[in-house]
Amino acid sequence: MRLPRRFLIVFTAFLASASVVQSAVAAQAYLIADAQTGYILEEQKSRDKLQVGSLTKIATACVVLDWSERKSGDLNGAVTIPPEAFQGTTENNVGFQPGDTISLRDLLYAALVQSDNIAAYTLAYNVGSRLEAVEAGAKFTPADKFVAQMNALAKQLKMERTRFVNPHGIDWKVKPLPYSTAEDMARLSKYAMNKPSFRFYVSQKQRQISFNRQGQQLNYVLRNTNELLGQNGIDGVKTGRSSRAGDCLILHANREPEVVRNGQMETVYQRHVIVVLLGSTNRFGEGAALMQKGWQLYDQWAAAGRMADPKKLL
Repeated sequence: MRLPRRFLIVFTAFLASASVVQSAVAAQAYLIADAQTGYILEEQKSRDKLQVGSLTKIATACVVLDWSERKSGDLNGAVTIPPEAFQGTTENNVGFQPGDTISLRDLLYAALVQSDNIAAYTLAYNVGSRLEAVEAGAKFTPADKFVAQMNALAKQLKMERTRFVNPHGIDWKVKPLPYSTAEDMARLSKYAMNKPSFRFYVSQKQRQISFNRQGQQLNYVLRNTNELLGQNGIDGVKTGRSSRAGDCLILHANREPEVVRNGQMETVYQRHVIVVLLGSTNRFGEGAALMQKGWQLYDQWAAAGRMADPKKLL
């Protein structure tokens, strides 16, 4: 049977686009999931333990926000940047100095928007100083107590193949090594993006922050490291990079809710997709391709009735 020429053209174009998406992904691991249910639409080596670089800061921000919600912590309160925040990091784009004072809120912006390591450590140091030690009588630094809370959050979220060792994700001359997986980072991102405050932080393309140095107010404009933010419904979440981790990226995108009517019944489906990409050499190219494929897979899944195998849920 000869197929109509129009069908052949459309079918060939579909195969070509599918092969482009497949061949474009050379990353060590990735995962695509529906952000509402946690249903995994596609994955590749998503349980392999890898370094994730500054994706770690998603957990750091979640611990700070959880603390603020539970303990009525004031994010507008000013804290001091300690000398320890500069250890192990070679970047200081904002130009912080030990002794500068800045609000926890602006530190969250610096850590999430521009992935600042000094800001992440300062958050951990100051919030950690207000947390109880995990073991009675044990001598923990404020940052140690904070990282213990990060790992407690990971356990709560069933991130069983994750170990955090610091609040910023630096893995150079660090023992033991931190690690996570694409699957675990998707669990963390799903949790984080359910927080309206977190969603707002990571959606900012740029943000001015201010800090005080010996009575003088200094300002700095942060610029988001996520080059895909604002494109094709992408509203977050975070980049990560280190020599061990390669380039990493987590994306979250949304479309208008889908309304399905069945007689008098009306069901509204929120449409959100998460993409996690670890160990890439072209994270934005691969991330865009995986998000495109993610929506194709989502549409197929929705058309088939949104059945979610419990074994494929985050």
